[in-house]
Amino acid sequence: MSDNDSRKNLRMPEDDEVFAVVKDMLGANRVKVRCMDGVERTARIPGKMQKRIWIREDDVVLVEPWDWQDEKADITWRYEKQDADQLREEGHIQE
Repeated sequence: MSDNDSRKNLRMPEDDEVFAVVKDMLGANRVKVRCMDGVERTARIPGKMQKRIWIREDDVVLVEPWDWQDEKADITWRYEKQDADQLREEGHIQE
């Protein structure tokens, strides 16, 4: 099998969402993320994700910035490690 056969169709950003990399765990269901639009934001882990999806430093996530406070956001999706590696290879995420 070639590399192209292993490519998965991944969830891409919709509407206001942007890719982000988790930089620091702040506690109280909050993390510091560096978004691909160049802004560092404090992101909130929503209640539906808190006990089901574990988020760690250096994870790639999708965040949706708040309309009324651009320095804050909500996490909407977390990518598995192999999916994050694919996004990096395709150039969607710059470290």
